[in-house]
Amino acid sequence: MRAIKYGDNVDTDVIIPARYLNMSAPEDLKAHCMEDLDRDFPEKVRGGAIVVGGANFGCGSSREHAPLALKASGVAAVVAGSFARIFYRNAINIGLTIIESPEASAGISDGDDVEVTDGAVRNNTTGAVYPAPPFPQFIKDVIGAGGLLAALKAEG
Repeated sequence: MRAIKYGDNVDTDVIIPARYLNMSAPEDLKAHCMEDLDRDFPEKVRGGAIVVGGANFGCGSSREHAPLALKASGVAAVVAGSFARIFYRNAINIGLTIIESPEASAGISDGDDVEVTDGAVRNNTTGAVYPAPPFPQFIKDVIGAGGLLAALKAEG
């Protein structure tokens, strides 16, 4: 998938601006995802993409809207040097794959063809493979189910 690369400290206010927090439907959030940072984001993410960020991705307020907007937009995964802890947990809760890898973050360029597997991030453009610690099984189950609520419903 195509990498869409951003820098450090991408906060939740640029992922989904606060003026849209009265919306909660994924389709509504999708329409405004990244609009203050990257007006071309909807075109870039069409057909699926992997967002690559630097350090402290998802910092700012603790809104679940941010990872939900990314997922609704067609983002398959977010790879970053580091994540704000609340964004990290919110992403898992809504079933968005996130990979913390400073090496991958530094080594991937905008537009590269990138693949995320269990335990690695592969840059198909350069051939580089970056190790990424795999999630424990219970987190894989939550992400695989599409989020925490879906996983709990599946358990019965």
